[in-house]
Amino acid sequence: MSDVDKFLYVDRNLVNNPLAQADWATKKLVWVPSERLGFEAGSLKEEHGDEVVVELADSGKKIRVNKDDIQKMNPPKFSKVEDMAELTCLNEASVLHNLKERYYSGLIYTYSGLFCVVINPYKNLPIYSEEIVDMYKGKKRHEMPPHIYAITDTAYRSMMQDREDQSILCT
Repeated sequence: MSDVDKFLYVDRNLVNNPLAQADWATKKLVWVPSERLGFEAGSLKEEHGDEVVVELADSGKKIRVNKDDIQKMNPPKFSKVEDMAELTCLNEASVLHNLKERYYSGLIYTYSGLFCVVINPYKNLPIYSEEIVDMYKGKKRHEMPPHIYAITDTAYRSMMQDREDQSILCT
């Protein structure tokens, strides 16, 4: 994988692990709120009416939480997914986890349906050259990894094809 590729593409060989998939299925993995981390991964152990017992993945500590406070975790095959609209469990914890995993892997761009979420890396990345612009020219959004160039090229092509003004909102 080249220097540029590691900032654009997910290595699916690392993500598509059958053992991790089987582990996820048997452990009933969930997200629980955490004051320190936002959310922590855990395994659902017991259910008692409105409360559940969850064993935290990192510490092994068992805690009781309200059933309404837990959020389902996505299967490992959705790790670092390029478009969060594909997540089977679309919830706050899963979205934040996906963005975090992508960011710490150098993947600052992530789609969320029609939107492109960008997390500022606070450093220069080798993904803004003419060569990269050319990679995205004329390509459909799903053919390339998330990038601002995919958004701008789509807007440009729509403007030319439909003869209508386009806009890009950055917030």
